[in-house]
Amino acid sequence: MYLLKKSLIIAAFFLITLAINSCGIYKKTDAPVNVDDRVRKNIEEGRGVKFGDKRNKGVGVASFAAANPMWQATLDTLDFMVLSSADYGGGIVITDWYSSSENNNEFIKITVRFLSDEIRADGLSIIIHEKKCDELKNCKVKKVKSNLATEIKLKILRKAVLIDKKITKKKVEEFRKQFPKRESPKN
Repeated sequence: MYLLKKSLIIAAFFLITLAINSCGIYKKTDAPVNVDDRVRKNIEEGRGVKFGDKRNKGVGVASFAAANPMWQATLDTLDFMVLSSADYGGGIVITDWYSSSENNNEFIKITVRFLSDEIRADGLSIIIHEKKCDELKNCKVKKVKSNLATEIKLKILRKAVLIDKKITKKKVEEFRKQFPKRESPKN
């Protein structure tokens, strides 16, 4: 009796495994079988990740921020303004009040929120506040919707793409220097 129950359990296990396999849950990929080819392909496509790399031991969030294209592009785009807060961990950059030399009674403040670390239009939120003051320094602050927010977002995204391409190219060159005799995987 005991052997019958055990053999039924084993048979049920194999039937369930066969059913799961035939349902299409397991899908074959086109990734190269050779580990070196797979690593080369991932690096060339910008998907290379290293775990346990001891060369940068003790380096924290700040070094990661310098390697993030969206963060770098934002700081480059807003470099003409004084920043009041830049928190990579919180994903936010806030400028100080800025006024052009033409009008000293109107100021703007730009807030950039990172919703994603991917280079995408919906991964970034730009908020602009405007402050208008009269001669008596009575000021009114309001959130404004203008084309400036869209222009800043587009400029950041364009710069981020260029920075990302530069980083990827550098990684590929470093990989090729490290493994000069290897050929690129066939696509």
